[in-house]
Amino acid sequence: MFQEEAFLSNRYYSDKEETAMAVQYGGNISPVQLRIDFPAITRLFEMARERDRQTLLEHETYELLRNSGAETPPRTNFLVKGSRPSDEELMAMPGAKVVLKIVSPAIIHKTEVGGVKVVEKSAEKIRSAWRRMLYEVPESYARLIERDPGHAPEPYRDLAGDHLLQAISRDIQGVLMVQFMPPDSEAFGNEMIVGIRNTREFGTIISAGLGGTDTELYAERFRKGQAIVAASTAMTDGQAFFQLFRKTISYRKLAGLTRGQRRIVTDEQIMECFCSMIALANYYSPVNHEAPFVIEELEINPFAFTDFLMVPLDGMCRFALPGALPTTRPYQKIGKLLCPATIGIVGVSTTRPNYGRVILNNILANGYEKQNIRMIRPEMKSFEGIACVPDLQSLDCKLDLFVVAVGSDQVGAIVDEIISRNIAESVMLIAGGMGETGESTARAAGLMDKIKTAHTIGDGGPVFLGANCLGVISHPGRYDTLFIPEAKLPKQRGNRKRNAAFVSQSGAFMITRLSKLPEIDPAYMISVGNQNDLTLGDILRYLKDDPAIDVIGVYAEGFQDLDGLAFVGAVHDAVVAGKDVIFYKAGRTPEGKTATSGHTASLAGDYMVCESCVRQAGGIVTETFSQFEDLLMLSQRLHNKKVLGNRLAAVSGAGFEAVGMADNIQTDDFQMKMAVFNTTTVEKLKQILKEKGLDTLVEVKNPLDINPGADDEVHIKVVETLTCDLHVDAVVIGLDPLSPVMQTLSGTESNKYSFNNPGSIAREMPRLIALQDKPVVGVVDGGRLFDPLVDELVVGGMAVFRSSDSAIRALSTYIDGRLYAEHLREMNKFQ
Repeated sequence: MFQEEAFLSNRYYSDKEETAMAVQYGGNISPVQLRIDFPAITRLFEMARERDRQTLLEHETYELLRNSGAETPPRTNFLVKGSRPSDEELMAMPGAKVVLKIVSPAIIHKTEVGGVKVVEKSAEKIRSAWRRMLYEVPESYARLIERDPGHAPEPYRDLAGDHLLQAISRDIQGVLMVQFMPPDSEAFGNEMIVGIRNTREFGTIISAGLGGTDTELYAERFRKGQAIVAASTAMTDGQAFFQLFRKTISYRKLAGLTRGQRRIVTDEQIMECFCSMIALANYYSPVNHEAPFVIEELEINPFAFTDFLMVPLDGMCRFALPGALPTTRPYQKIGKLLCPATIGIVGVSTTRPNYGRVILNNILANGYEKQNIRMIRPEMKSFEGIACVPDLQSLDCKLDLFVVAVGSDQVGAIVDEIISRNIAESVMLIAGGMGETGESTARAAGLMDKIKTAHTIGDGGPVFLGANCLGVISHPGRYDTLFIPEAKLPKQRGNRKRNAAFVSQSGAFMITRLSKLPEIDPAYMISVGNQNDLTLGDILRYLKDDPAIDVIGVYAEGFQDLDGLAFVGAVHDAVVAGKDVIFYKAGRTPEGKTATSGHTASLAGDYMVCESCVRQAGGIVTETFSQFEDLLMLSQRLHNKKVLGNRLAAVSGAGFEAVGMADNIQTDDFQMKMAVFNTTTVEKLKQILKEKGLDTLVEVKNPLDINPGADDEVHIKVVETLTCDLHVDAVVIGLDPLSPVMQTLSGTESNKYSFNNPGSIAREMPRLIALQDKPVVGVVDGGRLFDPLVDELVVGGMAVFRSSDSAIRALSTYIDGRLYAEHLREMNKFQ
């Protein structure tokens, strides 16, 4: 089954009859019962399409809401352009005032162009305002477009002057008269936006937060997750999204949790709204084979609140016919790519160190057997003990992996022959020039079409990694196809326990991390390249089931169509299976904002959507390169430690460092607590300090400043004591390299400062930490003189940082991610 379908298999609803959806929630929130009339909603889309529209008008959007089980929107009366309604019709609306709104599929933000007016309910004043709007709104909108062409929807892009004005006037279909329902309060935060939107990478997402005309401003100015939250509708439900929404300023205002506020809506109403939106999203979804239409965007901005009623004051909906789903790839063949029994290669020079020759040298350097390699080399039978064949048709066996290290102009013909002769299970395309530039886009598209066609025949044909793939290091497969010479990038060869995989869309990012931090030493380093065939989602779907891999680090720049959804599904499965996934997303520029997209599109831009979905799936999202490096290293060393809570013990012999640790325990992304030591721990610590004559200089508290007079033994005993305290979940220990009594320098045992002496922290701390179930992280805040100490501790398996603030942030982020992962595992037990 296509991966995206699997997420939704239990969330499809029949469109053959009115469908009741019951959702049960625990706690103090009452059960939510929804009745959604999908046939009626589908008819709305059909009627709009019959009128050559892919949008619902505002009153049609309100009708959709009525059929979705939400609370009844305000009463409306559509005054069609050119009609002559009677006084009785104009006066039929309840109340002393009415709201008039311009109706046009091209005008989304009506307020900006004078398209919304509140008038006294009299037939004369309604007619007057109605007629005036039909002329003033086109003029105002035309001026706005001419002043800022970015506001122009596609049909108006090349128009100006009278032609633009006439086009705008032609598209106006009338004015919607709406019941005036004054909100309980017009104070900040008393309006809410809720929307669903189909994204290319992640399918449909839901977002909610502070509503009104300043929604974008709130999203830009408030801290992350305070104004707007978003989630994949395929991977959430009303209850889970409500819990996310509760963290926003919007919820605190609506629930009366801020000074001077009172509650104006119930939790059940908000959750019912979310349940309804998610159900609509998952039914009219791009990954639902049975969907008659796809909702591209449905936005209510804002919901206002009158006497505990949720009142939609504006709404828009765009829809489309379903498109074809991406071709499935036989990703299980990644196993052949990573652990091949045979490898073939084309593009090796026998006279100079070209890319192919460097790749061959690295394959052999990593221990791969020569007899299992085939080299395409005309007029040669062997080269340095490796069998050569003149062409692909002369191969004596089907290869598990074939490495194509030729120029991009030759790749197309080789791929054709690989597919037609079915000579390999997997193929690695090293060459660039396959989609990175405008010139090469057509070449890449042709290549991808050939590969997709092959995937529909027989066993799916070969899978292709790349193009623009820098290579793969596979220690389990005993090969290395990086085209970087060993002299430039020395590697740790040989068999040893390795528990991580590093997957990167950028090969340069991957090898730079390895160059800086050789200790990360993953089992697999996989450069994905342009994703012309195999995608990030495919690689994660394979690695999530590898029992030898505990940690997966991912650097992503973008996803193929709907592969973001497949990717986060694989992240979720990996996390539930007990793995850590560390993620960095490059390219944080939000989507371009245009007048034809609603607020939801501009708020939930690419990066926000990606970050939200990966976090939701249980991935640990990093914001900088250095944070990615820290978390990848930390995860490898702490994966088997127990994380039971967020109570931290911080220790240092330097006062500034102890204070700095406490200062960094809370951010927008995590909330750590300073542990309160139990009585037994306090007494043991006092005794340790007393034995060294430090009891009169040190007050036992958290953070614990143990004084520069604390030697190696004190540091070791303090850590041992703290890890035995049931009130402590993790320990950060400053190792005070500059202290006059610490053994922190390299040298022989005759040197009293040498960490080679018995009892030094370099010898004893890693041994102690290996025996503990709790995470312990060390800090060596000193110059390059102490690099050998750090290296010694790292070789011993200890997680070491060069500053206390980076240690606290990395450890706190990791603990927060581990605790959320455990929550997901618990939730998974009940599904």
